Amino acid sequence: MTGKLRIGMSLSPTWLSGEAWRRPDSGVNNLFSPEFYVDIAQRAEAAKLDFVFRPDTLFLNPAALETGPGFASLDPTLLLAAIAKETSHIGLLSTVSTTFLPPYVVARQLMSLHWLSGGRAGWNIVTALDGNRNFGQQHMPPADQRYARAAEFTEVVRALWDSFPNDALRIDRAAGRFADPAQVQPINHQGAHFTVEGPLNLPSYKDARVPLVQAGASGPGRDFAASVSDAIFASTPDMQAAIDLRKDLRDRAAGIGRSAGDIRLLPGLSLYLAPTRKEARELFLDTHARNTRAQRIANVLAMTGLDLTEWPGDRPITAKDLPPAPENPRSRTHSNLLRRMIERDAPTPDALLERPEVIGSAHWQVIGTVGDAVDAIRQWAEAGAIDGFVCVPGGSVTSMHLSLDEVIPALSDLGLFRRDYTATTLLGLLTEE
Repeated sequence: MTGKLRIGMSLSPTWLSGEAWRRPDSGVNNLFSPEFYVDIAQRAEAAKLDFVFRPDTLFLNPAALETGPGFASLDPTLLLAAIAKETSHIGLLSTVSTTFLPPYVVARQLMSLHWLSGGRAGWNIVTALDGNRNFGQQHMPPADQRYARAAEFTEVVRALWDSFPNDALRIDRAAGRFADPAQVQPINHQGAHFTVEGPLNLPSYKDARVPLVQAGASGPGRDFAASVSDAIFASTPDMQAAIDLRKDLRDRAAGIGRSAGDIRLLPGLSLYLAPTRKEARELFLDTHARNTRAQRIANVLAMTGLDLTEWPGDRPITAKDLPPAPENPRSRTHSNLLRRMIERDAPTPDALLERPEVIGSAHWQVIGTVGDAVDAIRQWAEAGAIDGFVCVPGGSVTSMHLSLDEVIPALSDLGLFRRDYTATTLLGLLTEE
């Protein structure tokens, strides 16, 4: 048992993926309005969740727009600033890439959100999977280069946040002294990727720093996550994958002098919920109705290098059948998880092509009732596999509502989650006992 769970809600409307956006109750017409997301955030706050989280990309695949919203989205930090005004306790976790943007701008942007929200901002640090051509780069840098840049980028941002300490503010009207300039110092950073003088033109927030979240799965990614993160997102399709990842990250953190308890593993939890298991399964299949067998075979080929086009239907796929991993898969995390599943389960082609890792995502997934979801979460928590999770509901807006209105209260009844807020900042929520 890992103690009280930390739980977030994705503001990326995963319940609109596949065919789900076509449902009459999807609300897709309001996808680019703040009210759509304010409603979700207020529902999540009513359930006493730790945070809402907006993933982000810096590119668009126009072809994908034919069948869904794809990666079209509002800027996450601006969106969360709008949500800050309409909420009072829930954390606001923004995603910002370290591969394309300058650290000074990011430091100022996130600290601004921290002030505007009363200390509720958080930074989900990503190195980005694509978008290089929007920033003058012909190719995406290799993973090790992206993480080296991310490490220096994060170092610069944290130094900028410290460069104008809140203690420097005096606001002494009688003496005519606004601040103590002696405490506000340049950072004079000169590194492999950045030269930044500083200081930041915004003081740090008075009550708590901005917590950091990361989702590295490769060796360099895990090292980076273990070195800086307060919480770590992950794709863990089965309990053992979560147990192994959590132990590895905690070991890496301890190896560099951090406490293992500083690492909080929060995998994504995909929830297709309905009153019965049959209805939930139908919801899942209906959502992915356009995902043809040919597309699924293409997904397996892209992620593993294995071509199932002529594979006999009754012949299991084993570890020895896997070719060398592709050099540059779109997501190395997804590729590694799928290969691991094949090595472990030796599925037939039909079984493999029905797997959520092929059809949907590599997240931990529950397709069933509210009771099924609560039981699965309890089992993973009791096994020490997780410190919490991020809700990524699927299939319909009903899955999102059931997650917040029924799953979360049931977890509170089991003593696995808080009944009310006691902390006023996101860092306080993530670190409270």
